[in-house]
Amino acid sequence: MLKHLLIENYALIEKLDIDFDRGFSIITGETGAGKSILVGALSLILGQRADTKVLHDKELKCIVEGTFLIKDYGLEDTFEKYELDYDDQTILRREINPQGKSRAFINDTPVNLNVLKNISEKLVDIHSQHESLLLNKTYFQFNVLDSFCGHHKLLNDYKLKYAEFNNLKNKLNELTEKEKETRANLDYYKFQYEELEKAGLDQIENYKEMESELNVLENASEIKQNLQNAHYLLADSDNNILEQLTNLQNIVLSIDKYDKKYSDILSRIKSAYIEIKDIGNELSLSAESIIYDPERSALLTEKIDSINKLIMKHGASEIDELVDIKEDYENKINEIEFMDEEIESIKEKLLECEKEVFELGEKLSESRQNNFKVVNNRISELLRSLGIPNAQFKIEHNRLDEPGPFGLDFIRFKFSANLGSEMQDISKVASGGEISRLMLSIKSLVTEKRVLPTVIFDEIDTGVSGEVASKISSIFDNMSENMQVLSITHLPQIASRGKSHYFVYKVDENKATKTKIKKLSENERIEEIAKMLGGENLTDSARKTAEEMIGKN
Repeated sequence: MLKHLLIENYALIEKLDIDFDRGFSIITGETGAGKSILVGALSLILGQRADTKVLHDKELKCIVEGTFLIKDYGLEDTFEKYELDYDDQTILRREINPQGKSRAFINDTPVNLNVLKNISEKLVDIHSQHESLLLNKTYFQFNVLDSFCGHHKLLNDYKLKYAEFNNLKNKLNELTEKEKETRANLDYYKFQYEELEKAGLDQIENYKEMESELNVLENASEIKQNLQNAHYLLADSDNNILEQLTNLQNIVLSIDKYDKKYSDILSRIKSAYIEIKDIGNELSLSAESIIYDPERSALLTEKIDSINKLIMKHGASEIDELVDIKEDYENKINEIEFMDEEIESIKEKLLECEKEVFELGEKLSESRQNNFKVVNNRISELLRSLGIPNAQFKIEHNRLDEPGPFGLDFIRFKFSANLGSEMQDISKVASGGEISRLMLSIKSLVTEKRVLPTVIFDEIDTGVSGEVASKISSIFDNMSENMQVLSITHLPQIASRGKSHYFVYKVDENKATKTKIKKLSENERIEEIAKMLGGENLTDSARKTAEEMIGKN
């Protein structure tokens, strides 16, 4: 139940701080005093979106905080699901700063708006005249019926399996379309892959060696001549380098006997001679190995040209990129060839999933159909008790050929207010007052099965009076045995039935109009209900009637 409500800087409310009681409570007030502002503020902690328009003072933030007693409502698992600390006394808070940024908290833990909404909808249900517009919505009608049936686990199992079924169908459609598109390209992919495979791209080093070999072959004459010239200078020419080194060695050897330090120089000259002689031999061998081979040159030119053409063809900058392109074609070919297997696998899963969806849908449909008669009779009875003596209500049912988001059923709420009239969709035959009473009947029926801590009715008694108002108050009173019921009303018949009475009023302070609320004492209740009966000019008769109405309850 809603134990405490704190509102700061919301619309006409500067600050409101009030406790609420268990059972059936009444909220009344003058027209325009701001009764519905309370509901608007409370809606913020129920996850409704808001902006800076709600700020009473545009320089300050708005705060709405509700304290709820939630023991014995089995909400521990819900809190655990969102990794929140559970407490029998839970605080929901919403803040909106002057820049329009919103923050939400549950027991001082920051949460996003969806989490706040998912938690709060299990704590409070606000019913207003505007909500009656939902009566014609398919999802609302299913929610009403399923809430009465109480098959929550079955419904959840169906929704999960239906979501899986849809995902598999979508995946199968995507793969089938992709398979059609890509299979047309299979021959092309294979041709490109085979062409690149024949080019030997995996042997990148061979390609680089071929380039080096071709470079030598194309310049064989020049290379051979220069190698021979180099060898000639080293070993064969008059006064060649090796001969000069021999002479140098003999000169230094002749002075070695005078000082041992020349031995090191002599040793280095000998080493140089050996190294130069070795170079000479290598130059000679290299020159002999250089043989111009036009056939080999042509072969290498052909291979390198073919690779270069592939590089240009595929828009690559080097051979490494060709390797990546070849692998990409290979992957595409494999993907197409294995796609058939994947499609068959998904088809098998889809058939199995479809079977499970139908099985769950059948159970769901059976559960619903078992409750049609009870729901039809109960709502019709409640409508008749609320002043529509010839009311008839019926759930029209059709079977779907394919599973849908709500199961294998299609339902429509049908209604007739007059004897002999054909039942039609609610929007075509019901007046505003009838829709309000129909919604109240539905709410009363559902709350028998789906017990919430708190239900708030925001002036849903518009358009009714007298005996009907008394019937509505009885419904509220019966509901309050299992939950907290708050009713914003303008009818004395309903106001007198409440166990607690709160009064909303306006005051002018500091050149501004502000909304306030207070809990009325017994005498103040009598005065307020007397005003509701006879207007501002109170009479002893009105007071006595008000006292009697309260006393009867």
